[in-house]
Amino acid sequence: MDNDGEWLPQPDVADIQLAKVLHALGDPVRLRLFAIYATGEQYDCSSERLGLGHLHKSTVSHHMRVLREAGLTSTRAVGRNRYVRLRRADLDARFPGLVKALLTAAEGLDDLDDLKPAD
Repeated sequence: MDNDGEWLPQPDVADIQLAKVLHALGDPVRLRLFAIYATGEQYDCSSERLGLGHLHKSTVSHHMRVLREAGLTSTRAVGRNRYVRLRRADLDARFPGLVKALLTAAEGLDDLDDLKPAD
């Protein structure tokens, strides 16, 4: 791994499936993470910095992995740190208008402290 880190595996743009995207965002915590990632270029994956301090680190890691494997995010590993960004250009190219619609839906979510993972 170089100083810039290593990008974790993710699906190619053509392989991103709408069903997997919607399934990944069916959990309110992941939908909130999606909305957070959409506001900036790249985020440190620290639970506290993301406002997820009430969740176990393994739970946050799981949510981030589901988003990445669905093709929603890219994750770069630098040492023990992980940096995540939304694949907005890729998603807009694959599913025009979807990101905007999902962000509009996410605006109605309650505070993260009140959110419970989907069953």
